[in-house]
Amino acid sequence: MMTNAAKELATEYLRLGGHRLLVMDDNLLSTNCWEPDPPEAENFWSERIETLSLRRRNEVMSFLPSINDV
Repeated sequence: MMTNAAKELATEYLRLGGHRLLVMDDNLLSTNCWEPDPPEAENFWSERIETLSLRRRNEVMSFLPSINDV
């Protein structure tokens, strides 16, 4: 079975305690965070996700919990 790298990145970020939520508005993806991330999650986001191309970053964000589900 082939693994999904974007899903794995999102899962690891959440496992580290990340709090970002997916915000989708007019098919544009972004994240919002009302609580600061733990240092491990913040570093992971900065080093492994923020550095991705917009398309790949959007892919990762699509696996985060959605603000619409909260």
